Amino acid sequence: MSENVVHLHKPTDPPADGTAPTVLTVVPDAPPARPVPLWVRSGRAVKTVVTHETTRATVRAAARHASYTFNGGRIVARRTWDGRTGSRYERMIRAAEAAGNLEAAEEWEERLQRFRAARHHRRMDLLHSPVEAAKGVAVGAGMSIGVLVALGVVMAINTGQAKDVITPLSATIDFIALLIRIVQIVWGPALTIGPFLALLALWSVGRKQHAAPAWALPANVRSSEGEPITPSIVVKALRDLGVPALARAIKEMGDAGASMLGPIRIAGCGVEVDVTLPSGVATNEIQQRRRKLAENLTRHEHEVFITIPTAARTVRLWIADSGALDEPIGPSPLVTDETITADYAKGKAPWGQDLRGDAAAISLYQRHLLITGLSNQGKTAALRALALWLALDRSVQFLMGDLKGAGDWAMFDGLATVLIQGPTDEHVIEVTEMVESAVDEMNRRLTAPPGTAFPPLIVLVDEAQVAFMCPAVDDEKRPYGGSKAKSRYFTAVRKIHNQGRAVNVLMWQGTQDPTDQNLPKLVREGAHTRASLALGTESQARMALGDKAVDGGAAPNLLRPGLDKGTVVVASDGIAIPAGQASITVRTHYIDTEVAAALADRAKALRDGVTTLHVIERGEDRDPLADIATVLGDASRVLTQDVLKRLAALNADAYGKWSFIDLKRVLDGTGAEPYKSDGRMVIGRDRLTRALTNRDEQGSASTD
Repeated sequence: MSENVVHLHKPTDPPADGTAPTVLTVVPDAPPARPVPLWVRSGRAVKTVVTHETTRATVRAAARHASYTFNGGRIVARRTWDGRTGSRYERMIRAAEAAGNLEAAEEWEERLQRFRAARHHRRMDLLHSPVEAAKGVAVGAGMSIGVLVALGVVMAINTGQAKDVITPLSATIDFIALLIRIVQIVWGPALTIGPFLALLALWSVGRKQHAAPAWALPANVRSSEGEPITPSIVVKALRDLGVPALARAIKEMGDAGASMLGPIRIAGCGVEVDVTLPSGVATNEIQQRRRKLAENLTRHEHEVFITIPTAARTVRLWIADSGALDEPIGPSPLVTDETITADYAKGKAPWGQDLRGDAAAISLYQRHLLITGLSNQGKTAALRALALWLALDRSVQFLMGDLKGAGDWAMFDGLATVLIQGPTDEHVIEVTEMVESAVDEMNRRLTAPPGTAFPPLIVLVDEAQVAFMCPAVDDEKRPYGGSKAKSRYFTAVRKIHNQGRAVNVLMWQGTQDPTDQNLPKLVREGAHTRASLALGTESQARMALGDKAVDGGAAPNLLRPGLDKGTVVVASDGIAIPAGQASITVRTHYIDTEVAAALADRAKALRDGVTTLHVIERGEDRDPLADIATVLGDASRVLTQDVLKRLAALNADAYGKWSFIDLKRVLDGTGAEPYKSDGRMVIGRDRLTRALTNRDEQGSASTD
């Protein structure tokens, strides 16, 4: 029994004299810990041994080598059976019939008949072979004895010894006896060792074919990532896909399952193959198992793309070389070629490369554009690359709103007529009024005389979801955001989508995480070019690209966020898409902000100078003459129609409905009236400056 422990405690109520005498309390020790039973310790030891890596490696090795021997026997037996029977021909016939190739089926049927005829002749020959063999042995033995006797006679004549006549015959008999003796000695050990040699041969066959469960194979065999794609690998991957009808059809076709495959073609950084599915298997059953198919092909999910070509009951597989999609694609031609120019109507913007490694260029002519994706996936960079190319066409004009306000579009200061940057409700209001001014410009163009040519006007709003979700309302209680008919931003975008294309007024939008709240259905479907970076769900992919593209194989939701930055899935008639496909995947060139600024400087050098407005002013008395001078900027002269458009962008309320007559009325009598230059009406900066100076001087004189 253990000793007691004495603890010192103070009483709750101290004595009257104020002292606190110590009270001794005896507390017994806790009972000693009970010993661990032997069976518990033994169980722990057994568990440690069983789960140890050495034990696992031993079990895997034993299972592997046993499987090599057993499955090697199966392989040899199958080969022997195929060689002795017509089963191989019968499998080929079934495969041809399953593929609908009757000519091939007839050819294999003829080969089977020839094989059976040859086998029948061999069997009939066996009936006569014993007699023929006996005759042959008798004749051969007689001739051999005659030769030996003749040789003995020659030796006897030569030596003069009569007994040498039988010497060759006697030597031959002794040699045969020696061979029999050797066989008698070797036969016993051979019978003992023979089975082991046979098992070794079967083991060797199984080992060469890796005929063992995947979990039992060595690590270097299990990790076959990056191995070349062959017909047998593709067929095996399809067979193990988990589609019962497909597995049964391939099993019936046997080794001829490769008849489902078209030629395996090199396509960029991977290969491409068309697979004709057997009856009873739908193409969407293959599309829905993309990850499993990729893993069966020893690839990652993002390295296998499944599309639907025009041929019925066919899927097209593009299989990347392992790791190829993680390598950069190189700089944009805009960066490497300083002489490159843009042509809005006839040219195509160099955007990146498709999965085959071919250059991917896109036409922007009269096409509204929408690009979506998760945050920080390269959406702004992909959209900006298109705008930078288009800026190299001096006829293109820009109205820009960046509702992120991080400076990603700052290089367009001096290129864009309007550039609004910021995420607040006030910035949304200004962007909305900017888009509404573009609607007014569109309406002026629509009412212009037939045949009038209009310069392209790109209305670009980045982070458009901020505008759609803005809660601000105007003085008439009309919301700026939202997706209802009274929403000012939504209504303006819809008007441009409806009629802007006809007069080269185009709407470009970039937005995050497309939903019905931040990207209404009517706005999504109004874009001619729809592109998407990585998304989270298939429903978002359908909102971004449309049902047709997703049903045809487009899957931006399967792109890897953070790893596939800048990779977009595009649905547009402005880019070359393989026949039968509804979309194409493009790895866009990345142009960083510093390089983008240099490209913007090249574009500015092509222009006479653009005064960029950063604030849309409204609700105040205007000085038309001063505003005209403001929108002229540093240009020596500007077309009157461009002046009207810039005034409308400056203040839609004051100048949104101005015509040439209003402009001429303000300038008449000032000495800065519009005049013709190269056959077109323009306003000169120097004349307007003199007019303002004269007005100010006259105003000062009258004041004095």
